[in-house]
Amino acid sequence: MTRPDDSFAGFELPAALLRTLTELGLREPFPIQAATLPDALKGRDVLGRGRTGSGKTLAFGLPLLARTAGRRAEPKEPLALVLVPTRELAEQVTQALTPYAQALRLRMATVVGGLSIGRQAAALREGAEVVVATPGRLHDLIQRRACRLGRVRITVLDEADQMCDLGFLPQVSDALDQVRPGGQRMLFSATLDGDVDQLVRRHLHDPVVHSVDPSASTVTAMEHHVLVVHGPDRYAVTTEIAARDGRVLLFLDTKHGVDQLTRHLRANGVHAGALHSGKSQPQRTRTLAQFKNGHIGVLVATDVAARGLHVDDLDLVVNVDPPTDPKDYVHRAGRTARAGESGSVVTLVLSAQRRETSRMLAEAGVEATVTKVRSGEAELSRITGAKAPSGVPLDGEPAVSRPKNTNAPFRGLGTSKNASRGAGGTSRKAAEARKLAEARKAAHVRRNG
Repeated sequence: MTRPDDSFAGFELPAALLRTLTELGLREPFPIQAATLPDALKGRDVLGRGRTGSGKTLAFGLPLLARTAGRRAEPKEPLALVLVPTRELAEQVTQALTPYAQALRLRMATVVGGLSIGRQAAALREGAEVVVATPGRLHDLIQRRACRLGRVRITVLDEADQMCDLGFLPQVSDALDQVRPGGQRMLFSATLDGDVDQLVRRHLHDPVVHSVDPSASTVTAMEHHVLVVHGPDRYAVTTEIAARDGRVLLFLDTKHGVDQLTRHLRANGVHAGALHSGKSQPQRTRTLAQFKNGHIGVLVATDVAARGLHVDDLDLVVNVDPPTDPKDYVHRAGRTARAGESGSVVTLVLSAQRRETSRMLAEAGVEATVTKVRSGEAELSRITGAKAPSGVPLDGEPAVSRPKNTNAPFRGLGTSKNASRGAGGTSRKAAEARKLAEARKAAHVRRNG
């Protein structure tokens, strides 16, 4: 299809959508959008493979909204459904599509776990043309007879590979069995193997396949670094990277490691927030909003932030705990260098982890520069922008001394199997006491909202 001036104006989009795109400063489609829009607007089933951050939301969102415009949903019976793997991605898709939905006078509802199911049922009862949902919560609402999918004409599976990885295949298949037969299905995924292939074969009808930016590839604007650190210095290196100017996203393997590092960073004057599945949904939403609006410059997270998270001007992602799965690396890395911007991905490894990490990167199709670094060195600053933290505790955090190279390794900075671990009766008992107190506090938060 020929598109004059290579712009959205060349597509058969409603005038209201074109006006909204212009108002938001979007005139030229990204490759995945240019590739899929013509077929999606015709109602064809679409199978899109694209690197995370390549613009998939508008690639499926614009045709979904355009083809739903002018219709009105009955109570509990949406007309279009977007299934996503995580709460954060559901909120992000809803936010991204809301201006366009409003322009077409379409109502949207977000259905995710961790928030009031009663309020979500009420939103469906009032009528919503488009529902963005995680599979588990949608299944719960269907079981309660608060949602019926028989009138859904367009279904989108976004980040389908992660939904399968998280064990949602049965719920996804069940939802697709309930939507209107013969309706349009669009599936977007970074990989198209295994369970995703099973979904495609069973539920998509003669799909048009568009593969843009294969998942294992890396954009030229993304730099990859492996920093080899000395075990006792690992914590100090992480702290100096976090104290840099500009946003940074730090990935760790465990919730406990995330919480412990966040407390240390804040005690050293670094504006950091924690994000993991142990936090309530309001806490997660608030922390993510603070990271996006610049109130905090450092987000310390588990892999719950590895999919769907989009933050403008995020130019550095750090794997404090190196991932062992190449898919996890690709999706963590995809939080930077999004939408044509540049960015860097840094992975911290101990000497004993180098071989395993090199194998993982090779499987991910990544060539990384390997550098040995120590805290306080110019080379660390050159690669990451690292600098010494202020050392002034935030919000009443107790002051702590900055670890030195001779100190013992940090206890609890993730659980990578080769990481150095310390022992000691007193410190272990204190840690267990803290964990018990945190568990009680978390239980209190869950009970009381």
